[in-house]
Amino acid sequence: MLNKKYKKLITASIAAMAIFVAGCSGAAEGEDPASGETSLGEQLDYTITGIDAGAGVVRSAEEAVEAYGLEYTVQTSSGAAMTQALSDAIENEEPIIVTGWNPHWKFSKYDLKYLEDPKGSFGEAENIHTIARLGLEEDMPEAYQVLDNFYWEGSDMEDVMVQINEGGEPEEVAREWVDNNQEKVSVWTEGVEAVDGQEINLAYVAWDTEIASTNVIGTVLGDLGYDVTLTQVENGPMWEAVASAKTDAIVAAWLPGTHGDHYEKFEAEIDDLGPNLEGAAIGLIVPAYMDIDSIEDLIED
Repeated sequence: MLNKKYKKLITASIAAMAIFVAGCSGAAEGEDPASGETSLGEQLDYTITGIDAGAGVVRSAEEAVEAYGLEYTVQTSSGAAMTQALSDAIENEEPIIVTGWNPHWKFSKYDLKYLEDPKGSFGEAENIHTIARLGLEEDMPEAYQVLDNFYWEGSDMEDVMVQINEGGEPEEVAREWVDNNQEKVSVWTEGVEAVDGQEINLAYVAWDTEIASTNVIGTVLGDLGYDVTLTQVENGPMWEAVASAKTDAIVAAWLPGTHGDHYEKFEAEIDDLGPNLEGAAIGLIVPAYMDIDSIEDLIED
């Protein structure tokens, strides 16, 4: 028979052991108590990796965060920083969510997927338009005709983007593409006469898509005898430059969504030549190995 003193010691020891076991069996910080696994939000620090602030895809991502009631924040950076973060995550088979668009070389290099957007935060497919300054048709009719004729497919653009991403200089890659696609280029330049060194300035935002398209059309205009200057600017200044005739044209207007606010602001001060590429898209993109398919999958209870 144990005396009362020893009974109290044994009872206290059992209680202490129970507390210890309960502490060891509980979920670690940031883990789902039911599964013991860290939630996707915790793994990502509730961050969506974006591009430059003010870009339409970033605004749409921020609207999606609000529309779906997500705890996530859209972290702005640059197109290059976004694709580097995506590359690093895929190399390590880690989760990541980025703001993305196509055409883009990343779809040729990686197995990616758009997250479904049931609420339509990112809108429908977009077209990329060519925009000229007012008066360009009278001042440079040959260049205007080429810009008006300029039209290519997403696969064309991706061919250029992939080679640039693999280390090719944009001017050299554009030169090679133009040389290898004379049948298409001849449609853009049909009936256009050469000029003798007339200066023309094309502005573009430093997205992989626009680096590709602007260098290609710049090469074509250079072959016709134009002295071509390509000027890299941010989104807002790009539109302001063509509206104020500080630049002659852009082939980088994503409409109706991405650049819709700029278009609405400057519509009366620009000449819209229509799409040079159709069926572009924007949205949230993840590596195909991630087990989510919709923005709704990011909602946490």
